[in-house]
Amino acid sequence: MTDPYKLIRNAKFFSGLSEATCKRLAELSRRRTVAKRDLLFMEGSEGKAVYLLTSGSIQLVKTNADGRETVIKTVKEGELFAEVILFEQSKYPVTAAACTEAEVIELPRAGFLKLLNEEEFRNDFMAMLMRKQRYLAERIQQIASMDVEARFVEFLREHYGEKQEITPDLPKKDIASAIGATPETFSRLIQKLEKRGGFTWKGKTITVKPCFWEQF
Repeated sequence: MTDPYKLIRNAKFFSGLSEATCKRLAELSRRRTVAKRDLLFMEGSEGKAVYLLTSGSIQLVKTNADGRETVIKTVKEGELFAEVILFEQSKYPVTAAACTEAEVIELPRAGFLKLLNEEEFRNDFMAMLMRKQRYLAERIQQIASMDVEARFVEFLREHYGEKQEITPDLPKKDIASAIGATPETFSRLIQKLEKRGGFTWKGKTITVKPCFWEQF
């Protein structure tokens, strides 16, 4: 079993943190296994911990005013989530549901906030957050300028890489939601891509030729 320190140290979110800071985080962490379809936390519940996904897949789901659920994000291995409870609000703004059996590293909010009271830890952590915030602002602006086709291709790249065969772990309606498209628009997009060539989606498998990736 991999040491929590190594998992935290290798997590993209924590890149740039000092070795000492990562060790402090590892000391307050604990592992937790989540069964497929189980909820890690519910929207509106008290935010007790921040999580780092170490294996499996977890969806973050938001309930709209009319009761409909929208997939906000599919968390990938190595990603931190629920960090909003550290600074912006004390309750979870979304529900976290396991798409597969998953394992997370749980970082208690109380312990995290206690570490932030220490000047060395706080300075290191806040400097890292500022770097990431600048990157995210640029990334959001970039994605906002993309059309639905480009957003779909970017989704595939981010979640599965430029593979020639992809087996999505999400239903089509959830992928459509993740890229800001209706199921009808997404269906038309798939037909358009298949007609163009270099892309097919049969059953649960997407087959992509190298020429497809070269277009984007």
